[in-house]
Amino acid sequence: MIFPEYRARRLRKTPALRSLVQETRLSIRDFIYPLFIFPGKGKQEIPSMPGVYRLGVEDLAGEIKEIEKLGIPAVMLFGLPKFKDAVGSEAYKEKGVIQQAVRSIKAQKSSLAVICDLCLCEYTDHGHCGKLENGELDNDATLEILAEVVVSQARAGADLVAPSGMIDGQVQAIREALDEHGFEGIPIMAYSAKYASAFYGPFRDAAQSAPQFGDRKSYQMNPPNVREALREIQLDIDEGADIVMVKPALAYLDVIARARMECNHPIAAYNVSGEYSMIEAAARAGFLERERTIMEVLTAIKRAGADMIISYYAKEMAKVLEK
Repeated sequence: MIFPEYRARRLRKTPALRSLVQETRLSIRDFIYPLFIFPGKGKQEIPSMPGVYRLGVEDLAGEIKEIEKLGIPAVMLFGLPKFKDAVGSEAYKEKGVIQQAVRSIKAQKSSLAVICDLCLCEYTDHGHCGKLENGELDNDATLEILAEVVVSQARAGADLVAPSGMIDGQVQAIREALDEHGFEGIPIMAYSAKYASAFYGPFRDAAQSAPQFGDRKSYQMNPPNVREALREIQLDIDEGADIVMVKPALAYLDVIARARMECNHPIAAYNVSGEYSMIEAAARAGFLERERTIMEVLTAIKRAGADMIISYYAKEMAKVLEK
């Protein structure tokens, strides 16, 4: 059937008709809200991410109540420690900032799923994602540290852990550590296809985690590669990942789509800091309609195949999607 018998515009004529045939729908249940936590009290706006804040762990309770009231199902915690050293030891201390934050949330009897980012870049004085040996990341020594960190997070009450360093064998090492210490029920959200992206700049400002020398290209993925991403995803699944992730999201929609076609595990996508700041800057300059752009970007991520979206827009989307 072709024109004039078939007219595609018939189903676009009114808002009600467009809604009936809409193929992709966002729900607030799709979102995870990232939080940057530092020791003590206070609230600090992040200069490169207007509208996003670092929060003192002692002031976390009010934020958690608001997030829960909005219907957002989960938060992801990133820690800014008081002290840094060569091996990121603050990451696995019982009274570390993330451990305190998890216990604070759990003390509120919150229904939120608490996801702990599991990486060392925020905790090391050199800004790399593990232990260094002669200026290079020592992969296997880093696995031993990650095992200590994940057990500490699990003891604090983490509902889910998210290793983000792209360290070879990290999912297996973390799964074994959790199981050995009686935490068989804690799932792993693996940053399986994390690219060495230019879109991380504002996050590194927020988390104070920029490398002090060199870069992370030897352990994060090369942006032109998609077959490699599929190998990395399968490796993490084989090692015990319960959820796999593609990061960033917007520049890697094709990777999300390929992953959706080739694996049956839940897929997360991280709508990263640079994507957020890019929209905010363009909107402030008057180049884009802010709300329409946000909705279009997040819908594209969902349409590509993501089951869940980590986004700094989660709170705003909760208010929009209520309507």
